[in-house]
Amino acid sequence: MQLPPKVTPRAFARLAEIGAGDQGQALRVAVEGGGCSGFQYDIRLDQPAQDDLILEGEGQRVVVDSVSLPFLEGATIDFSEELIGARFVIENPNASSSCGCGTSFAM
Repeated sequence: MQLPPKVTPRAFARLAEIGAGDQGQALRVAVEGGGCSGFQYDIRLDQPAQDDLILEGEGQRVVVDSVSLPFLEGATIDFSEELIGARFVIENPNASSSCGCGTSFAM
């Protein structure tokens, strides 16, 4: 049985802050081939699709497509604010390594 990804309250709060749900948008987290480590995350606001896993909290939604789901099994989707900037981040237990930018990983 697959363990679905989790979304932190901080990530849902950030989506509420930017009004994503009010605009009918969800945060899409997808995995694509490419990047310096083999795979990269595609994180953007989008409309939910029919085969998406929908994670809901605080009136907000995060969606993951069925192809990306196995790559994100047990992952945590969070929002981070650091001196270098603020961004959504993925803590992925399936990644064997990742690059310095945090958007590319290997399995």
